[in-house]
Amino acid sequence: MKFTVADLLDQLPAHEALPLTKLEKALGLSQKAEKQQLQIGLDGLTKLGLVEISDAGIARREDPELIPARLRCSSKGFCFALREDGGEDIYIRDHQLNHAWNGDRVLVKVIREGGRRRSPEGGVQCILERHTTSLLAQVEQQEERLVATPLDDRLLTAVELPAGDATHLDSEQSSVVEVLVDRYPVGQFAPLGHVARCLPVNGGEAADLDLLLTKHRLHNRPQPPRATLKALAAKERTDLTGQAALLLEPWSGKEAPGLPALALEEREGGWTLWVHTPAIAERFANGTALDAWLRNQADAYCVGRQWLPLLSPALAKASAFKVGEVQAALSVSLELSTDGKLEHYRFCRSQIQPVAAAGLEALTALEDRKPKSRTVPAALKGLKDQLPLLEQLIAVTGLLRQQRQAAGSLDLNLPLPAIDSLGDLAVPGPDAPLEGWMVTLEPHHPLALLREAVLVAEQALGQHLQTLELPAVYATNAPADANDLNDVARSALALDIPLELSEEGNASGAELAAAFAGTDRSRPLQQQLQAILKPIQLSSAPGAHALSGWLEEDAALAPWCCPTLHYADIWNQQLLVLLLTEGKDRPSVRHKTTVDLASDACHGAIDWPLLAPSQLTPFLEAQEHGLVQRLNGRRRFLAELQADLLAMLQARQAEPLVGQVLPGVISGVQSYGFFVEVPPSQVEGLVHVSSLKDDWYEYRSRQNRLVGRKNRRTYMLGDQVEVEIQKVDALRHQIDLAVVLPEGVMADGDGLAEGADDADDARALEHDHDPFAPIPVLSEA
Repeated sequence: MKFTVADLLDQLPAHEALPLTKLEKALGLSQKAEKQQLQIGLDGLTKLGLVEISDAGIARREDPELIPARLRCSSKGFCFALREDGGEDIYIRDHQLNHAWNGDRVLVKVIREGGRRRSPEGGVQCILERHTTSLLAQVEQQEERLVATPLDDRLLTAVELPAGDATHLDSEQSSVVEVLVDRYPVGQFAPLGHVARCLPVNGGEAADLDLLLTKHRLHNRPQPPRATLKALAAKERTDLTGQAALLLEPWSGKEAPGLPALALEEREGGWTLWVHTPAIAERFANGTALDAWLRNQADAYCVGRQWLPLLSPALAKASAFKVGEVQAALSVSLELSTDGKLEHYRFCRSQIQPVAAAGLEALTALEDRKPKSRTVPAALKGLKDQLPLLEQLIAVTGLLRQQRQAAGSLDLNLPLPAIDSLGDLAVPGPDAPLEGWMVTLEPHHPLALLREAVLVAEQALGQHLQTLELPAVYATNAPADANDLNDVARSALALDIPLELSEEGNASGAELAAAFAGTDRSRPLQQQLQAILKPIQLSSAPGAHALSGWLEEDAALAPWCCPTLHYADIWNQQLLVLLLTEGKDRPSVRHKTTVDLASDACHGAIDWPLLAPSQLTPFLEAQEHGLVQRLNGRRRFLAELQADLLAMLQARQAEPLVGQVLPGVISGVQSYGFFVEVPPSQVEGLVHVSSLKDDWYEYRSRQNRLVGRKNRRTYMLGDQVEVEIQKVDALRHQIDLAVVLPEGVMADGDGLAEGADDADDARALEHDHDPFAPIPVLSEA
């Protein structure tokens, strides 16, 4: 089928009927069979009360009882609907799934309200969009049925295969197959599929990457449409080619995206920091085939040593910054005070000519260079004339970092492990697109400079578009819940970590991070803090942005500096270009006095429409049709992909260590056991409570520890333990560990912990799979 229910509903305006012919055209339906499928879908949606058909056409009906959500399941069969509006997760019993699978977008109806100790319960009323169109599986013969059993045990079903796929039966389990879903389950009929190809399990790094891309359906990405890119005339742009613009290059992977260039100028009372971004949005029109393709791609994906780029090859080549070459850019000048506060800003369409490029090696050499040394290290030879500028950039971005941290933004010392095959994934992006925290970096790191400059530039555009009431895509980051922060604080106090609480007994995230940094349990405590921080979300309305320290509800931050990484940045670039080229800077041509629409000087001076309604309609319609929700969905997909890549690489590092005894650190404690991180790959495995044979262990949740009833031995957060790696499943990312008991300890207990149950197990496993999923409370019923 060419469309999903979500596609269909997204095309229907909120307040008027759409003729059937226009709906067919919008969905790209031309064949008779496709139009019949549309009619079947409309009939079903009419019965559900989601659409209404009249002589005027098809109209969408809003039902407040139907809640859009994304389904998340665990291997134990526990399922939750994660609401798109950020509300409380809804528990879905297996008989209320109505054939929905893990990851599907659904409409859920609450059938039982939640209480203090339980989540609300609901049922799936409609599947908006299927998440799984293909899957990795192993072929099995079950009596007379040939089935594919998914490797992802959150898919709680098997897919029936045709008899011809029996050639893929593999008793040695040395390979898996890619199965394409031909029919989803309906009524009493099971899902059907067929084997597309066979993939080796132990084929090396390239084969592992193929497995990962196949699992996430990225191995057959759609090709970009043919498009003629617009030529950008130099006479229409501000000439900044005489400026000493620097390229900072933190990445080296194949097809790594280009990043903004920076320049710095001293002025009376402070500095002017320039951020130059590649001019992507000017090269094609909104609503074209290329724009639609980029919107569907949504993001660039780092998969270790290489990238799956967002931009088409032609677009990437046309817009790339190169040292010594004149290139079009979208720029902003940020006037900063001597203490790093933003005072004024102005945007422009520009031309720049970067004078040099600096990577981590060069900046490290600059940091290590003695102040009065006359010799220039080899890594700095090409940057000799720019060394004062680099030193100033490091100093100014350091001030910006201090401002951000003073406002409550968190830097956590939780870098990814030093695994070579992680490639560029080990180096965080300059825009922190997923997390509500920043990894601690040395002040001279290229990304330490870039991310501070980018954050201020995106604050400037957010303020500008919000004040001018233009339909931007904003980044929001809600602060951590006070109760969650208090839970982390209580865990720290139980470990005798000194904390200073407010008069109300609360602690902020920044205070907790500072207190944890100097302890011997710093990493597991910071991981506890990381787990409760809210991810960055895209929104059509401004909102708090805790990462930048803006906690006001009407704070505005609009991403636009990394259009090579995210479509949201391209969208805001399109809006900015439209404002700069088509915006009305005076009420009418009879008025001689104009305002500068490119700067904050125009704020409060405009009482006329800046743009014609026809110019804003494509932006407003796209937002109305679910643009933000789809981009947020792709960001969750990006998070899952990166988490899967890291977990697979860590598991591969652990495979040669099976049977060995290694030191580790307890990184989490639950009623069913505890998790241990084993260096140097920081792979995390589970010591199940049933393997603790020396005693009966009680779980004390407030103290984050397991305590033996007889021997009083404790296992608590941050403890160092010796563990044996017993089993590694690289495909499922599961590591089984066993604690090595001290000599002389008898293993005569049954190893059960009071309070351990499958529900806790399911919640923890689900949380471990999805960095965006909170751990909800199961129903007590």
